[in-house]
Amino acid sequence: MAADMSDADTQYREWMLENLYRAADHFGLIVISEPRHGWLDRSVGALAHRGETNYWLRVVSEDKRWTGGAFWTGNLDSNVFTGLMKPRVLDVYEWEEVRQQRAEVMTVVAGSPCARTDALREVIDLPDRWWAELRRTLEVVATTPTDRVSIPQDLVTERIQQRFGTSVDTDVTAWATVHGDLHWNNLIQPEFGLLDWEMWGTGPAGTDVATLLCYSLLVPSAVEQIQANFGDALDSESGRVAQLYAASRLLRRMDKGDHPDLAQPLLAHANSLL
Repeated sequence: MAADMSDADTQYREWMLENLYRAADHFGLIVISEPRHGWLDRSVGALAHRGETNYWLRVVSEDKRWTGGAFWTGNLDSNVFTGLMKPRVLDVYEWEEVRQQRAEVMTVVAGSPCARTDALREVIDLPDRWWAELRRTLEVVATTPTDRVSIPQDLVTERIQQRFGTSVDTDVTAWATVHGDLHWNNLIQPEFGLLDWEMWGTGPAGTDVATLLCYSLLVPSAVEQIQANFGDALDSESGRVAQLYAASRLLRRMDKGDHPDLAQPLLAHANSLL
């Protein structure tokens, strides 16, 4: 059975690569880097160029019934943010082939991810200007009005109470616009940059900082840096709920095999909040 699953995964990855090269042909681009597969292989992306200019080409595949949500157009919709170090979507191409495919051509943010995975496992030394730019970015995002919804109250309540019990108070007292998936593989260094805007929209105030904190629990110095820069957001009542939501979300992913080494630190952190 395991061999069959492995074969199926390999075939799916090969199919996603075919979709990537089909999109490159459509846009008149030449792929120039090793393609990178996203979470659960639902997306694939690579550097590509046309003439003297490099772009990031990304293809995401989804069952058509799930393509009506805000996440489907999140990267394109995030063009509303200007003056931030983030990719800008320049062109989009969709087609249906078993599933719905969406290809996006984006500008390239210079630098490299702060970590190889979502979670931080090694000490990272980032300058003060990097942290200041992260704070400025989150402040701009938080105060940008939108009709997009990233994390509604019912999802907050469901996730937290499923994990920590129905007696936990999950009422969100402050809402803001959030990036929705702030982890170390989406953050760029040495100069600040922030990738993957699929999930942005309204959510509990403090969600982004809470998520980054939860993904940093294996590196105490990073936790201290986050608390030093964003203690005001974390210490608020909304920030406490946001941390419980982030912890419950990550623990749910760990149930499926993601980041098992984070489970105990996450449970200990959540218990300190309860």
